[in-house]
Amino acid sequence: MATASALSSLTSLSLHSGTSSLISSSTTKPIVSFSSSFLNRRGVSSSLTLVKASNEQNETFFFEDQTPEITANVVFDPPIAPEGFVDPPYFDEGSDETEEEIATAFEELYGPAYSGESMLGKDIYVMDSKFKKSSGIGGKPKKDKIRDGFEERVVQVRRVTKVVKGGKQLKFRAIVVVGDKQGNVGVGCAKAKEVVAAVQKSAIDARRNIVQVPMTKYSTFPHRSEGDYGAAKVMLRPASPGTGVIAGGAVRIVLEMAGVENALGKQLGSNNALNNARATLAAVQQMRQFRDVAQERGIPMEELWK
Repeated sequence: MATASALSSLTSLSLHSGTSSLISSSTTKPIVSFSSSFLNRRGVSSSLTLVKASNEQNETFFFEDQTPEITANVVFDPPIAPEGFVDPPYFDEGSDETEEEIATAFEELYGPAYSGESMLGKDIYVMDSKFKKSSGIGGKPKKDKIRDGFEERVVQVRRVTKVVKGGKQLKFRAIVVVGDKQGNVGVGCAKAKEVVAAVQKSAIDARRNIVQVPMTKYSTFPHRSEGDYGAAKVMLRPASPGTGVIAGGAVRIVLEMAGVENALGKQLGSNNALNNARATLAAVQQMRQFRDVAQERGIPMEELWK
């Protein structure tokens, strides 16, 4: 009985040039039918009919592929070319390209080369900034210097240690003075695990604390002044033209970056570079121009010395 039910569910798959069979375990009638005609690799026109049968439980297909019979004297006939059609040349036909043509094509794809000559009239140095080495110490990207007209001078770099529960943390502390030598100067201090990073952070901190230095036409101070910061005390005095900056340590660096050419300076107290630099800024901030004092008093400048 099982054999009879299996044979009763046999479904056929017909080809004009060959015969194949599709066997399904379903006892119901086919519910999907698909028919298509195609041209096989031997140029023989064939048609394919697929019948799918299914029941409520499952679907089973058995496909036996058989090689179709070959029809003799069958030749593939390609389509006729349209009027005016010209066969494309082979890649090895024609004359060889010149070096100028190769260089031009390369420049169009990848930009100007580094040969010092551009075939398309472009800037040959346009790619330098893209391929410039961007790695700094420790594999970190190198930061370009800020171009805002301020110059940087490193006053001091020291190694500092912080004691924590797990041990000691080693860092570097840098003191940097920035100035444009036109009356603007600032002092910054910062710490980092690397010297370069500490200097960069100190320069940024110094730019956040810019101080205006009052000066006369002889590039000196308008009057005497004294300033202190912590245990450091600094005394500043104006000087006649040609004297130069007579000072030492951090005081000299601060005055030079501010653009002072003739001045006298003296450190009275601690030798700490950071405190002396900040004491110099404190002394400079106490100075006032003669025109500002005359304007506050409401009198001309000529009457200040009467």
